[in-house]
Amino acid sequence: MLFRQLFDPETSTYTYVLADEDTREAVLIDSVKEQVERDLTLVEELDLKLVHTLETHVHADHITGAAEIRKRLGTRSVVAARGGASCGDVQVSDGDRVTFGRHALVVRTTPGHTDGCVSFVLDDESMVFTGDALLIRGCGRTDFQQGDPHRLYRSVHDKIFSLPDDTRVYPGHDYRGHTVSTVGEERRHNHRLGNGRSEEAFVEIMDQLDLAQPKRIGQAVPANLNCGIDAAPTAMARSKGSPFVPGEVVEVEAAWVAGNTKSVFLVDVRTPEEFRGELGRVEGAQLAPVDQLEAIAEAWERGRPIVTICRSGGRSLQAAHVLREMGFEEVASMRGGMLAWNEAGLPKRTG
Repeated sequence: MLFRQLFDPETSTYTYVLADEDTREAVLIDSVKEQVERDLTLVEELDLKLVHTLETHVHADHITGAAEIRKRLGTRSVVAARGGASCGDVQVSDGDRVTFGRHALVVRTTPGHTDGCVSFVLDDESMVFTGDALLIRGCGRTDFQQGDPHRLYRSVHDKIFSLPDDTRVYPGHDYRGHTVSTVGEERRHNHRLGNGRSEEAFVEIMDQLDLAQPKRIGQAVPANLNCGIDAAPTAMARSKGSPFVPGEVVEVEAAWVAGNTKSVFLVDVRTPEEFRGELGRVEGAQLAPVDQLEAIAEAWERGRPIVTICRSGGRSLQAAHVLREMGFEEVASMRGGMLAWNEAGLPKRTG
């Protein structure tokens, strides 16, 4: 099998190319939009036929090149069924296989960093591509995009540490110059998850990190939910008329929402604790946590225009895509979430 590991220095992101040397069929894992030319040049130089682009999760720090590559080569975009990126051509769940020539990558769901994280295991278990779930001597953060340290701990121990000791670990990022590890190494030496550390101790570590939000989260998450294409124009960018586009998901600014609260159905997709918390909520918004949204929304009238709201705009855009897939025609997400609402000094309810 042919294998290449590529690196984007701006975001410290690894991209991987795997190919069958006989059929020349290839897959590309975690592309970076700014590196598409580099990747496609390599594919051409090695005389490969790129059949799939794969995403380990909806990234918050860079934008995928999947849509651009699909446009140019006709590839199929592979995304997690729970990730919220309805633009994907192939929605995968635990145990699914993505084939290229005589090889295959087997999907293992590894949520915790985000709700839709997956790891890809080569079918002979010699390699695992862990995204941000497991990094070399570390792991992804758990404080946004439905992150949960309890789930991440169990994902890593049940789905990754259960692989053979000599399985090579290829992460989604590295910030210290590492390129590869093994399951055995990480089980022994990972300072957050290895060396017998308990779940309770891991949760305590993650809860105390107090990290700044990724610089590009407001741009990256909406674009990655659309396979790397920017969302439809926002309400503020439209000169007149309704911002809604039937059958599409758009974003609207907090100021537009404030002026139209009576004419749209407002849906807050945060947790109940956030809904009652210090950031407050928009008057009249209905609480429908994103992990319960489908069940709650079944009873809603399909004809009403809907605006989804969360903390920073990531979950609300994911929720808007879910609603679109359910048949709601006029759906928008509030750009920037309650952080933008508060920054604009708009009225809110708390408690």
